Amino acid sequence: MANVFAIRQKLVLASSSPSRRLLLERAGLDFEVAVSGVEESVPAAFTPAQAVECLAQRKGEAVLPLRPGMPIIAADSVVAIDNMILGKPQDDEAARAMLGRLSGRIHQVYTGVCLLANGQREVFHQATKVKFYNLTEEEIAAYVALGESRGRAGSYGIEGVGVALVEAIEGDYSNIVGLPVAETLHRLSRMLG
Repeated sequence: MANVFAIRQKLVLASSSPSRRLLLERAGLDFEVAVSGVEESVPAAFTPAQAVECLAQRKGEAVLPLRPGMPIIAADSVVAIDNMILGKPQDDEAARAMLGRLSGRIHQVYTGVCLLANGQREVFHQATKVKFYNLTEEEIAAYVALGESRGRAGSYGIEGVGVALVEAIEGDYSNIVGLPVAETLHRLSRMLG
């Protein structure tokens, strides 16, 4: 039986996300970052789950030749409401509109993960439900003015000041941050033997 606490091999994180780096650091893992630089578009017909799995696999496969023989963790996250993907906002106005749409409602955060180790590939996703408080226009504007919305799926970061937007979650907190750490480590430990 594989031991999730016995992962000692150096890993590769195929992501430039500071949040994902922090999650792996807190899990006590030895890793390096290799950014894939892949195109992050998917067919419009893809569900949120299909989109994140496709992008995670694309990132992992792109990094594989750069770090042969090293276990790779690649991930991609999206926010979805009414089965529609909310990407990263193009500007502050788009961020305010997204947050207004999420206000007082439940949405899902999907993270797809691709693990590549020992000649094996495993791709999976997790979804976590997030309920926002009813937000006033002033609260939304004040949050967006902090700059935390920029470059964030759904225009917020739960690991920062954005935690004040969230009334409740159902599921894995780390999945909202950008990587379902426990599930990832359990699967990876089995792959590493």
